[in-house]
Amino acid sequence: MAEATTHNNQKLSTFINSGIYHFEASNAIFIDPVRLLNLSYSHFRVTSSSYYSRFFQPNPRVSETQRKRKRKQKKTHPLNEREQAADERHKRLKPFLIKAHECLLGADDLLLTLGKLRNDDCTAFDSLSTDEQSFVELGSVWQAPMFEISLHLNQDYSLIPGGMSVQNCEKRNIQAFGSLVFNETNSDMEADFLNRKYIIPKKSSFYMSDLKQIHGLIPVKNECGFNLIVIDPPWENGSASQKLKYPTLPNRYFLSLPIKRLAHANGALIALWVTNKEKLRIFVEKDLFPKWGVKYMATHYWLKVKADGSLISELDLFHHRPYECLVLGYCYGKDEDSEYISKLKCIPDCQVFLSIPGDYSRKPPIGEILRENIPGLEPSRCLELFARELIGGWTSWGNEPLRFQDSRYFSKKDQ
Repeated sequence: MAEATTHNNQKLSTFINSGIYHFEASNAIFIDPVRLLNLSYSHFRVTSSSYYSRFFQPNPRVSETQRKRKRKQKKTHPLNEREQAADERHKRLKPFLIKAHECLLGADDLLLTLGKLRNDDCTAFDSLSTDEQSFVELGSVWQAPMFEISLHLNQDYSLIPGGMSVQNCEKRNIQAFGSLVFNETNSDMEADFLNRKYIIPKKSSFYMSDLKQIHGLIPVKNECGFNLIVIDPPWENGSASQKLKYPTLPNRYFLSLPIKRLAHANGALIALWVTNKEKLRIFVEKDLFPKWGVKYMATHYWLKVKADGSLISELDLFHHRPYECLVLGYCYGKDEDSEYISKLKCIPDCQVFLSIPGDYSRKPPIGEILRENIPGLEPSRCLELFARELIGGWTSWGNEPLRFQDSRYFSKKDQ
């Protein structure tokens, strides 16, 4: 009994430090995105209250009457052929999801920490949505090439009596759109852009542009390419359009992504976020991956839970299932018979990772749980396409990679 208690304490301690909790004898993992993201920062930290705002405080704009109206069941209709195929796929997956959820509900030590996640910081969170910088709009105006971001270099943080932090630094101005902006230091830094402050994590870089300019990100030598590429496309869907959260693109636009030219000479692991629509899954398997030169390997699943461990919606709710898919494939390098390919063939299928979601369509950082399957030598060169935040050690591309880097999402760490 004492050994089991010690083992559980060690697992929980590891989770607190790493943000990852492995369940025994299971293909399931629980992750805390905030803890994972904060590994990228030395002087700042992502505030839990802002990241988890959707599930730690009620929306005052939604009345009880509206909630009841949403619960009304829609009239059922016969499933068409694609819907039937999607339902069959769901039935095959369901036992894995149930098992993963049971693992979470059985981990009492972990459940006790979930309700405290927001208490990790004392910052009161106010809604930021009414005063967000629209990088999509800024990047489309004719003045975009003239906008500059100012990086604070050689930051020297120190405490003065009373606990206030001071810093001495130089500034470097860089073109904000259409150029690679990087922080090569081992410490996070602040940046000024159009009278707003942004936090840039250590050893990170970003390239802010639209799809037409992505070729500026292609390395001159493929030995300098990326061996992990995570892609979160703005797929067309009714929910995003209705809520006006972000502009979407037709599927055919993603065929032009130069994945092969972005990949490392030894190949790359490709991780593609996909919705549960059967039409989209078919498009990925039949058209997109072949066009990119990617061989399908496995599919992982993100199961979304609330702070009490319950699912965010019913598991069998057809159009609002509480999980999303991460489709994994391998983009071959120069040597298709290399040792890396045989290693990647062992990627387990139907692995489930659970977490509490952040803002709408914001994906948890999954680089660490994919690390053992990345081909090539360490350190890995990692790239996220259609990114809306930065991660230490990664390059991020998209038309709004600074979306969640606004300083209002952060607080200063105790020095």
